[in-house]
Amino acid sequence: MSDNCLKRIRERQSIRRYSDEAIPDADIEEILIAGFSVPSAGNRQTWRVVLVRRQDFKERLSAAAGGQTFLAKAPIVFVICAVPEESAERYGERGRRLCAIQDAAALVLNLLLAAHVLGYATCWIGAFNEVQVVRLLSIPKEIRPVAIVPVGKAMGNMPLNPFAEQ
Repeated sequence: MSDNCLKRIRERQSIRRYSDEAIPDADIEEILIAGFSVPSAGNRQTWRVVLVRRQDFKERLSAAAGGQTFLAKAPIVFVICAVPEESAERYGERGRRLCAIQDAAALVLNLLLAAHVLGYATCWIGAFNEVQVVRLLSIPKEIRPVAIVPVGKAMGNMPLNPFAEQ
């Protein structure tokens, strides 16, 4: 791995202030391709991603996330979900309770890193009311949302990264 790649990984931060600048579809596609490139248990790819662009839905997601209003300001929000039963087909209870969640978490990390490399800010949100998110997005009962990731251009001053070169 090149030093530049390691530097970029160390520079990634959780950002909670976004401009309203639109994200080109080509960049969204690149972010998703990077996310879908992660390994998964048995290559089952037991995940789904919901893209949220509508402002009213982003505001309701914000409420479901305990009032984390910053997520509604991002131009796009990814909701990453696990499909435990698809993993359970091969791995039984361990697949249902662990592998599917690990697979979705790996996807989240690649989304975060890909967005960062493309110049976007992100934040991994795991604190939310799962029932409210399922209802809002009409997610089928066999699919479980595990993370919400707002993506956009950072607005204002970025916080100091302790790993960045000074």
